[in-house]
Amino acid sequence: MSTPAGIDPRGPRFAATITTVLLLAATFLGLIGISTARAGFGWFAYQPLADATFPSDGWALSSASLVQRVFDPAFLLTLVIALLFLWSVVSPSTAPWGVLFRRAVRPRLAPPTELEDPRPPRFAQGVGLFVVTIGLVLHLLGVPWALPIATAAAFIAAFLNAAFGLCLGCQLYLLLQRAGLVGRAASPA
Repeated sequence: MSTPAGIDPRGPRFAATITTVLLLAATFLGLIGISTARAGFGWFAYQPLADATFPSDGWALSSASLVQRVFDPAFLLTLVIALLFLWSVVSPSTAPWGVLFRRAVRPRLAPPTELEDPRPPRFAQGVGLFVVTIGLVLHLLGVPWALPIATAAAFIAAFLNAAFGLCLGCQLYLLLQRAGLVGRAASPA
């Protein structure tokens, strides 16, 4: 039974810090963009309840064209974040935040006291990819609030990892590993 080479646990926390900032920006843009806007005059305007000449209280996202949904700044930033998650899952050794950590940050730090299995952090990147992809797809389908909720959920997970070293995706991986659903080692012959 061979175990994968260990990684410096500070690398995923460094990546989570940058991801936290990006997800916070995407959540903010989602909250002020068309994902949460009401159709018509907006929620700032005075809208008498008895006047039937005003449009119904629909969501702006539902009436926006696909092009408007795609060019929403929150969508574009979340798409970039999703692509970064995908890169980290497909090729973690070449992912931008990992390369930046290895080349610019790690040489300035003391050697790590222990190494960790790279599979849980990679799985966590996949969970992040899944969460933001759901938000992206629902946004394209015209579901209000889906994008900022997805980015906020991913933000919380990234923040917990960056600030406290608590990787929710890693914990999920370990739970699934205990259940025998992921990370099964080959049985000795």
